[in-house]
Amino acid sequence: MKCLPPISTIAGFAALTSQAFAQPAAMAPPYRVAKTVALGAPDRWDYLVYDGPSHRLYVSHGDRLTVLDGRDGTILGAVEGMPGGTHGIGIVTAAGKGYTDDGRAGEAVAFDLKSFKTGKRIKAEDDADGIAFDPPSGHVFVVDGDSKVLTVIDPATDTAIATVKAGGGLEYAVSGNNGKLYVDGAENREIVRVDTRTNTVDAHWPIPGCTSPHGLAIDTASHRLFVSCLNAVLTVVNAETGAVAATLPIGQGTDGAAFDPKRKLIFSSNNDGTLSVIREESPQSFRSLGSIPTAVTGKNMTIDPDTGRLYVAVADIDPNAPVPMGANGRPGRPRPLPGTLKVLFLDPE
Repeated sequence: MKCLPPISTIAGFAALTSQAFAQPAAMAPPYRVAKTVALGAPDRWDYLVYDGPSHRLYVSHGDRLTVLDGRDGTILGAVEGMPGGTHGIGIVTAAGKGYTDDGRAGEAVAFDLKSFKTGKRIKAEDDADGIAFDPPSGHVFVVDGDSKVLTVIDPATDTAIATVKAGGGLEYAVSGNNGKLYVDGAENREIVRVDTRTNTVDAHWPIPGCTSPHGLAIDTASHRLFVSCLNAVLTVVNAETGAVAATLPIGQGTDGAAFDPKRKLIFSSNNDGTLSVIREESPQSFRSLGSIPTAVTGKNMTIDPDTGRLYVAVADIDPNAPVPMGANGRPGRPRPLPGTLKVLFLDPE
């Protein structure tokens, strides 16, 4: 598989002015493709999750998770046996377990972190999708998107102990490590906050300028949420009050967001082949730094917060396949060539 050349930055674009806190654009920091790891089929992919303690990268695609060494790219194995399609990934190091889902079956699936063998299948709800582990409660939260609920799992027993009704369709979730879980309310253009001690919703925060929030990341030090939206904006939300702190431009077709706590950089991975970069100058000031080119289809990502390495899943495009039209009249997603799924390892220079 041919590796891409070192990535050079391209010019930034002007920040939106709907919030006074968004600063003018500057030049993006340089990143380079350090490695390209071919995964091949299955071709449908979703979330990537980097686990710091093990230095492992988990990639959900098709009926499996592929597990890689996040440092040298070695493929370590696979978690297989989810014919309804995997999406979310949650790692519970203390329990020696991970969790993914079978979306079509509406199940969460436990697996062993050493052998990668699957264990108990736990009934969730239709459209089981994103997964988040909440360290304070020790529980795993499965985002059942179209069912408008979250299924709460206790890893000690591998049983569902609660169902949290969110009131609208959901997308993704992150833990604040503070007894709160923050969830993208994709249907109602909101952030849904869950108290993880009581497993109840304790806040609905509207983000009306964000069409279908998809990517979600958090800065736990400054208490800021970073929400990437399908109308090509990133919305910064105060994780204590729910107030919108800033709105900034990103690329088209986002499905992932990440935060680098050492470099104070926010990223949105976009299907248009760009990785949008924003700098957190302070909790009230944010600057667009333009974008880094990746490849068309590169809508999902994760980060190693220690080294700043970014991981983006991409595939080659079938040049002969017509691009479908979306419901909004805009071109839809181009069709990937079968068997070309790969992960780009991007390092800061």
